[in-house]
Amino acid sequence: MSTPTAGTIATFAELEGDLLVLGAGGKLGFSLSNLARRSLDAAGKNTSRVIAVSRFGHPSATEPFSAAGIETVAADLLADGALERLPDVPNIVYLVGMKFGSTQDMASTWALNTFLPGLVARRFLRRRIVVLSTGNVYPLVDVRSGGASETDAPAPVGEYALSCLGRERLFTYYSQTQGTRVTLVRLNYAVDLRYGVLVDIGLHVMRGEPVDLTMGCVNVIWQGDANAMILQGLGVCDTPPTIVNVTGPEILSVRWLAYRLAQLLEAAEPTFTGSEAATALLSNTARQQRLFGYPTLPTGVLIEWVADWLRQGGRLLNKPTGFQQRSGKF
Repeated sequence: MSTPTAGTIATFAELEGDLLVLGAGGKLGFSLSNLARRSLDAAGKNTSRVIAVSRFGHPSATEPFSAAGIETVAADLLADGALERLPDVPNIVYLVGMKFGSTQDMASTWALNTFLPGLVARRFLRRRIVVLSTGNVYPLVDVRSGGASETDAPAPVGEYALSCLGRERLFTYYSQTQGTRVTLVRLNYAVDLRYGVLVDIGLHVMRGEPVDLTMGCVNVIWQGDANAMILQGLGVCDTPPTIVNVTGPEILSVRWLAYRLAQLLEAAEPTFTGSEAATALLSNTARQQRLFGYPTLPTGVLIEWVADWLRQGGRLLNKPTGFQQRSGKF
């Protein structure tokens, strides 16, 4: 997930200065920061720093970053003065967000997903900022439509998705009024071997549990490809912001995925609950392919990797995606 690509190397070859990764303690933070470090080195930018910022609740949490040559800053970004103490850098990747548990604590969800983005945007005026957003800002679309595109009007379902649209609106406001160059990356659904839609479905199949067909179709993308495209977003930041969907180009049937994973896992034929609706959370990737190219890892290979990992009993993060939710409650 941290192997430099031609696209990430070319992007960093054109950029000057250090990179700040805000919210680097989440599930993709280390692999993305490491990819940035390795891409800078490959581009001959060895003196440019990658600085990862997170709460880092335990001292050992910073060890992988330090071993990879990535500087770390432990900070609660909502605390008074925390943002002002961060180094001034020209390039920022913003990964902070709250999804899981958001329904149980909507106040914290809005603080992290909307209030903090406004503070960050005001602190880092006229910089280059890539903001990780979500495809949840779109409505559910007809499964025959090819997915929602960046020109479609947002229509978030539920408070979580609405707060994510608020994050986009705050960065857009400062982009339009202050000239901050921004890329908004609407991501869904990234897959690591330890988590993701494919892991969720595979676990149900292995355990003989019914697979929910309520959300009958999905997009998925290998986390390594998502990391690369998020970082390449630094090269297309603009005002008003560039908006780009990041996901896999195929619209995949959840039913078919269950049957394919059962075959690879040598498990019993899957059982199902619910039925496929005419709509689903899907994104069109035409702009992504034009800007960043096609994902390097074929979806079929990704499915095989996940099945092999599960069969071996590989370590999991135990964070279900909740992709089945149609109400927007996570």
